[in-house]
Amino acid sequence: MIDMVGIGPFVTLSLIASAMNGPASILAWGLGAVLSLADGMVWAELGARWPEAGGSYVFLKKLFPGQLMGRLMPFLFIWQTTIQAPLVVASGAIGFADYIGYFVNLGDVQHRMVSGGVVVLMTALLYRNVKSIGRISVVLWIITGGTLLWLIGSAFGHFDAGRAFHLNLGSFPTYGLLFAALGQASVKSVYSYLGYYNVCHLGAEIKNPSRNIPRSIILSVIGIAILYLCMQTAVNGVLPKEALVAGAGKCVPKNYVVSLYFETVYHSRAIAGAATVLILIIAGASLFSAMLGYSRIPYAAALNGDFFPVFAKVHPRHKFPYVSLIAIGAAGFVFSLLFRLGEVISAILVMRILIQFGSQAVALIAMRYRTARSDWPYRMPLFPLPAIIAILIWLFIFCTSGEYIWWGLLIVASGTVAFFIREKWSKAGDKHG
Repeated sequence: MIDMVGIGPFVTLSLIASAMNGPASILAWGLGAVLSLADGMVWAELGARWPEAGGSYVFLKKLFPGQLMGRLMPFLFIWQTTIQAPLVVASGAIGFADYIGYFVNLGDVQHRMVSGGVVVLMTALLYRNVKSIGRISVVLWIITGGTLLWLIGSAFGHFDAGRAFHLNLGSFPTYGLLFAALGQASVKSVYSYLGYYNVCHLGAEIKNPSRNIPRSIILSVIGIAILYLCMQTAVNGVLPKEALVAGAGKCVPKNYVVSLYFETVYHSRAIAGAATVLILIIAGASLFSAMLGYSRIPYAAALNGDFFPVFAKVHPRHKFPYVSLIAIGAAGFVFSLLFRLGEVISAILVMRILIQFGSQAVALIAMRYRTARSDWPYRMPLFPLPAIIAILIWLFIFCTSGEYIWWGLLIVASGTVAFFIREKWSKAGDKHG
């Protein structure tokens, strides 16, 4: 749950409300919950069977038979991560700059300077031997959970049910436009749910993984879904539609809807400012932990010989993977200057659907039919229905993502080319040796 909730729900509220024309945004949060639960069962089966460090990096090796596919799919996952990770970093930094805008009226250049500066600051803070962020994670969860509960509880006495539940689906001229809007909104809601699978990255360290990994995933999704649905309902019942969509689609965003919510409820800019400070702490801490974790993925793959060797280099004194950290930080800095929040979030999710989420679910179904039931310590209920539901919703989101479809296809194509170039270099090096 700590991994699932960071800056995401606070910065996606306006984007989802804008796509769904106001309170109908609750539908996108609901669809995101269904997808997360169904896909979570896929991860639960994989994590229970292969409780090893690495998550998808391990699963893709095991799921795809043959020497070629067994090397290609993990490589594509790492290739995608080297692009997706900086996008995640950029999304956190842009969200941080958005909420700074509640205190200071930022122009376009100033907004980009703040977001880029946050990335540089976090890279500098991580440029050292960091052994553990366990305490930071606990503090982050207390602040995040407390802020969400404060937000939900503040609606009592100010809640307008008629406003909250007036979905106004008739504002969409056709069902096609409604489904397209739902798909684009669901990209943002799913972004806020991401992280339900992170326990799989720690599989080797989990006691009784066949029981605790599935339980962790399913309970986390249910708990966070309840919080998110209550949060969106509370905001829908307090703020008018115009305030809900205030930050979406503008050159200089004013995407601090939660700050406006607290200001509306308490009629106090000071209280709203305090809530905004909490959100900035959440954004900074989640960005710090994300950069720390992502910088280790290319490093670990390079150590195993599955990625470019330069990423395996460690700092001569402090012994941390400085090349991987600098690469992710530098790319995150560039992305934070070039893109807006909605663009970054869409790119993050769409590129992961083909290589990671969709391929895992399809390969799991195929492997389940080729292997004995006893090989699977945890088996999802009603198999293969949850996996099929996950695949269909992933495809729905992918097909309604417009120009970002090409992002996903480009990542697959460029990664495949890079893989064969690396294979050729590797064979040439072996012959030379």
